[in-house]
Amino acid sequence: MWLFKKKEYPSDDELLKHYKQTGNKKIFADLFKKHVTVVYGTCLFYLQDKDEAQDATMQLFEKLLLDINNQEIDNFKGWLSFVVRNHCISLIRKQKTQTKNVKSYYEFEYQDANFETEEAINRVGDEQLLEQMKNCLPKLKETQRVCIELFYLKNKSYQDIANETSYSLNEIKSYIQNGKRNLKLLIEEQSRKKND
Repeated sequence: MWLFKKKEYPSDDELLKHYKQTGNKKIFADLFKKHVTVVYGTCLFYLQDKDEAQDATMQLFEKLLLDINNQEIDNFKGWLSFVVRNHCISLIRKQKTQTKNVKSYYEFEYQDANFETEEAINRVGDEQLLEQMKNCLPKLKETQRVCIELFYLKNKSYQDIANETSYSLNEIKSYIQNGKRNLKLLIEEQSRKKND
């Protein structure tokens, strides 16, 4: 199969050169297989999770298979180490960004989980709550009021609201979150005044 002498396992450079000449994926697989333990170990070191490290190793195999023909590589092992490290760092950054976005999206729920407020609102009947909501809505900031009305009262999606207003999706999420929190506080205050 190989065009090399018997009992001599080809070097990285020979395998790489042969792969680039033929495009034979088996040759690239053999090249990658020589380093797969180090690739996986590096991914595990950075990602600290076996499943994620396995996924990253497979992603790298697919990525390199597509990209390697466009690269000038003098030292395959050094180049591979650089690519693996950068891939892992990219995955970590992506995870942090996703975690940050999810946290900021739900942050108001964590910060404003107020049992007394929820209980006060839950004690009010549906009709009374709707009446209080109508009284309190005008007290919200215009941006919050518009988004709350469209989302809760007219059952519009974020995208529908974006189409009807000049607000971005992130602004809409923020206005609804803050509006919901402020509305709860206003309703609670109104309920307290009626009970006093």
